[in-house]
Amino acid sequence: MIPDYQSLMLPILRLVSDRQEYKYRDIIEKMAFEFSVTDKERKELLASGNQAIFDNRVGWAKTYLKKAGLLDSPKRATFVITETGLQTLNKNPDRIDSKYLRQYPSFVEFQHIGHIDNDIESESLKEEPNEQTPEENLDKAYQRIRKTLAVELLNRVVDLTPTFFERLVVELLVKMGYGGSIKDAGKAIGKSGDEGIDGTIKEDKLGLDIIYIQAKKWRPGIVVGRPELHKFVGALAGQGAKKGIFITTSNFTKDALEYTPKNETKIVLIDGEQLAQLMIDYNLGCTTQQTYELKKIDSDYFGEE
Repeated sequence: MIPDYQSLMLPILRLVSDRQEYKYRDIIEKMAFEFSVTDKERKELLASGNQAIFDNRVGWAKTYLKKAGLLDSPKRATFVITETGLQTLNKNPDRIDSKYLRQYPSFVEFQHIGHIDNDIESESLKEEPNEQTPEENLDKAYQRIRKTLAVELLNRVVDLTPTFFERLVVELLVKMGYGGSIKDAGKAIGKSGDEGIDGTIKEDKLGLDIIYIQAKKWRPGIVVGRPELHKFVGALAGQGAKKGIFITTSNFTKDALEYTPKNETKIVLIDGEQLAQLMIDYNLGCTTQQTYELKKIDSDYFGEE
């Protein structure tokens, strides 16, 4: 289990208590060993995919200790314990966390950054709502908003007319790089009733290969089973096709998801949830409301010449 960042504070301080200089990467490795973090756990990423969760938590534990004056950084990505840090260890604390660090004025000042009204207590000075780092909290909030949007999008899609849904599928595939253009793709799709094939679209802008499409605008609860896929694969064989995309606003049964054609035919299954997520990724049916840039220090800029 990956330890929370506050549980890492005391072990990190104990690690550097020998007054030696430690590289940031060395601290990560030694903490991983101490907490028996597995290779699989170390590969787990934040929801943004920008950093490993464990590395991020070690980084924030280190940052909080430094802001409290218990650690110092004499040079780039290198850390050493301070006299205040040694004095803290001499007190034999059972745990060092954000609440404990508030006894240090420099840490309180760090948490007060952005405080405007002295009559209103800064949110950062309240009890920690959980044991996650700021990036993890931001990622979770983003994922909650995205999940809500996906549900709303799917509800709208289910209520569309068949013609509108057909156009939506075309637009999505074109935005993903298939079909060349809306005009070209529109010519190819829309052949409903053609032996189980709802349409075709170019695999690339040059049209070197054709992908056949089956789209089922079904309401949640009406799942797509293996028999539907058998029909689709059979229709592909009838066209001499090898590639297909089966899109549904509903879900696939377990048997359908485990189905693999015995011939060389390759089919990709896209259920309602995936459809909504792709629409968000490619800005189809939704628009950007606000953009936040998460920045960090450019170590190269401040590096020694």
